[in-house]
Amino acid sequence: MSTLLNILFFPKKGRSTLDGEAILYCRITYRGKRAEFSTSRKINLKLWINKSGKARGTSEEAKVVNRYIDHIRSSLYDIHDRLLRDNKRVSASLIKDIYFGKEEKQYMLVEIFQEHNDDMEKLIGKGYTKGTLQRYNACKKHIEDYLAFRYKTKDMPVEDVDHQFIVGFNHYLKSDKDCAHNTAQKYIVNFKKIIRIAYANQWIEKDPFFHWKGSWKPSERKFLTDIELQNLVEQYFEIPRLDRMRDIFVFCCYTGLSFSDVEKLSANDIVLDSKGKQWIKTKRQKTKSLSSVPLLDIPKAILEKYADHPKVKMGKVVLPVYSNQKYNAYLKEIASVCGIKKNLTTHLARHTFATTVTLSKGVPIESVSKMLGHRSLKTTQIYAKVLDEKVEKDMEKLQEQLRKEQEKKKNKEKPGEE
Repeated sequence: MSTLLNILFFPKKGRSTLDGEAILYCRITYRGKRAEFSTSRKINLKLWINKSGKARGTSEEAKVVNRYIDHIRSSLYDIHDRLLRDNKRVSASLIKDIYFGKEEKQYMLVEIFQEHNDDMEKLIGKGYTKGTLQRYNACKKHIEDYLAFRYKTKDMPVEDVDHQFIVGFNHYLKSDKDCAHNTAQKYIVNFKKIIRIAYANQWIEKDPFFHWKGSWKPSERKFLTDIELQNLVEQYFEIPRLDRMRDIFVFCCYTGLSFSDVEKLSANDIVLDSKGKQWIKTKRQKTKSLSSVPLLDIPKAILEKYADHPKVKMGKVVLPVYSNQKYNAYLKEIASVCGIKKNLTTHLARHTFATTVTLSKGVPIESVSKMLGHRSLKTTQIYAKVLDEKVEKDMEKLQEQLRKEQEKKKNKEKPGEE
């Protein structure tokens, strides 16, 4: 018999009757984890021997109880041995469930992940975005690759996921998948949600993430400088598709909208205030929080430029936006033409609005936060970069002020004319 499995019988004395009888319970212990159940058989406490776990004596009652105990123990060991022969997962709770005739089901990690992603796909536009689904699909693919690399299998019981699995997966993402630290952490967080689903459904007995704590490293947010942004605005493109993509990117730089927000931006999202000034007021696709941005001259001119475009004339959107995949590909061409070494993305455009267009020009961070549609000022503070040019200008003003104060001091110390 396996030393990993222990079966113990005992009466629950706290629930004994007035005549000294108590219900006999069975406790299964496997690898330190327990599962117990009532045998529904009563035993006189005077007949019970705790050390041997049996009834004392040769009375008919003692014989019946001991035969019953032996039968249960034998059945439990048979279940355990069968699971081992079939190379199936073994646990105390599983042995108990099979003994009571419950359906034997192994909950597999990749299967659970796929079911989650399938459910998420049905809710696109109803609480989830395509981008969120793409990240979970990418995470599932990384899990599959890790299982093949580390465990030489396509799937594994979710109950086998432990702290070591999480640590190994994190290392695999950074080493073999070449993920940056924060990118790896995002995938771990996605994976954590799947494990929490399994834990909430009691498919696993404990949460392997209980002793795991992730960390985030501050990342430098890239953005365009005033010169780079101006060159991008003034650059002439002979190819229409590049000209259009540049305009949409510039529109994002001067409004702070993300790609998904610009993609769905409609005429209903552009409103006039009491002074006749145009505003963009739209709910962000990602957070559903309201983004309120007054239209500056440059984005206003871009909207007017494409007012007669067939896609715009249909009335659904105000800008002819390609798919995100094509958009990012075209941005690489645009950066090359403009001599910009940075990787142009919609995130970089949003960062440019937060830094170069607003904060560096003295726009209060509270106003920038409202325009970006942030729920917390802490989120906006990530973008609160002070550009070198602004530091230089501020220090020049300080230097001028110090010079004037020094000059006044010298004039006061200078002896008066006789």
